[in-house]
Amino acid sequence: MRHNKKFNHLGRKSAHRKAMLANMASSLIENKRISTTVAKAKALRMYVEPLITKAKNDTTHSRRVVFSYLQNKDAVSVLFREVAEKIADRPGGYTRILKTGNRLGDNAEMCIIELVDYNETMLAAKEETAKPKRRRSRRGGSSNKSDSSTPVAEKQKAEKKVEVVEDVKPVEETEVASEETEGKAEETGEETKVNEEDSSDEEKKEE
Repeated sequence: MRHNKKFNHLGRKSAHRKAMLANMASSLIENKRISTTVAKAKALRMYVEPLITKAKNDTTHSRRVVFSYLQNKDAVSVLFREVAEKIADRPGGYTRILKTGNRLGDNAEMCIIELVDYNETMLAAKEETAKPKRRRSRRGGSSNKSDSSTPVAEKQKAEKKVEVVEDVKPVEETEVASEETEGKAEETGEETKVNEEDSSDEEKKEE
């Protein structure tokens, strides 16, 4: 009976299954990505990720524990020297499964399982998306807003308003002055006319 056994048996006995997963884990560590079926990839992910976590602590005990699973000295040395440094800051999720379609012979669902930190194209794409993009407005008012927000710009605006008000006052004074001069000119013109009429009357009397 298989009560409460949640892992996939993969149609193999336990010894065959453990040997297969150990070989696949060694290949994944050495080559950084392998192609297999989705069922085997999911089982391999459960098998290899605890070993990668164990490799973060580089001690003789942890090396012996990992070797008991992999049974491959080269894979163990690569795991503790290269992979452990690469994934030191990652708190889990060291592998990625990318589905590639179905196999022609038996229509099995195929995929690629890889170590996340060794896919350079996806890492470069993430860096590009992480960079902040500058917003460009159609009106181009960003420079005006930045200038108007400064206290120097506010002082300049206040000075301009004062200048405009001061310029308006003399205009009113000049208008009043011009009206007064026009009134005086009219009065002087009337006085000259009256004087001319008086002088003309005196001349007539003398004649």
